[in-house]
Amino acid sequence: MSSREIDVLVLGGAGVDTIVYVPELPLPFADSYMIRPGIETRAGQTGDFVALGVHTLGLRTHHLDMIGDDHEGELIRALHRDRGIAFTDVLQPGGTKRAVNLVDPEGRRLSLYDESRSQESDHLPEETVRALAGASRHAHVSITYPCAFALPALREAGVTLSTDLHNWDGVNPYHEPFAHAADVVFVSTTALADPERTMRRIVERGRAQVVVATAGADGAYLLADDEVTHIPAVTPPSPVVDSNGAGDAFAAGFLLGWLAGEEARRCALYGAVAGAHACTVPSTRAEVIGRDELLARVEKLQLSRSERSQ
Repeated sequence: MSSREIDVLVLGGAGVDTIVYVPELPLPFADSYMIRPGIETRAGQTGDFVALGVHTLGLRTHHLDMIGDDHEGELIRALHRDRGIAFTDVLQPGGTKRAVNLVDPEGRRLSLYDESRSQESDHLPEETVRALAGASRHAHVSITYPCAFALPALREAGVTLSTDLHNWDGVNPYHEPFAHAADVVFVSTTALADPERTMRRIVERGRAQVVVATAGADGAYLLADDEVTHIPAVTPPSPVVDSNGAGDAFAAGFLLGWLAGEEARRCALYGAVAGAHACTVPSTRAEVIGRDELLARVEKLQLSRSERSQ
């Protein structure tokens, strides 16, 4: 494999979701509910959507994860095959990771993850990790098991790293190896009592150059060069139907800018535009924004903001 032929190596986060649209969240107890527009199962969890996102934005992408020799695993293989995304899959004896997502009319989501699929003996082959890392410019590491074991090999390979800690509370020790190994860290503010304190602690204890705390409709907070900046939310181009995948889209958009050498605030704007687009796509569809559309929206947004400031 020739040197650095991959822009983004995505580790982990492959899985299958069953999408259930519910009348409200939390869902009141009842014997049964009649569901419309229906219940659908499709391939695509956090690693799949980051891989799809950066690939659609024009970055050379390779995805590595463990999946099962089962119907769900075939759905994931088909997603990558149909979209032209390189995928190296390692057998997961417990079967493919899966979840049920309950989605309310406002697009809010409650995810139920099946923890029974992973086993303590699960590991990504070190030689495979090293070979792919050696051919990559950057690696985005999902926090799904067993990706933490790959972090030392990735660092030794000299690639820059990013990770998404999702709804970390700032305390759970499981997330710390990811938070402290990555150069770019994404985290949701959902469970953080003090987002800025957590962001600064990530920088102090790890190697992060940039930390982004996404806050949904409130935008995001960017810590770069020891300064925290609020990144306003971007108005979605059409009605919000689902928040699923918005964080993955934000990460993909941010990485497009970061790998191109853009300054951090512009990278965050890329992420905000990509995340806003994701909120307009139903969970049942694996659709993400393309490079030309993202750049056009960014330029239009910047022009609009410039005109308002005059």
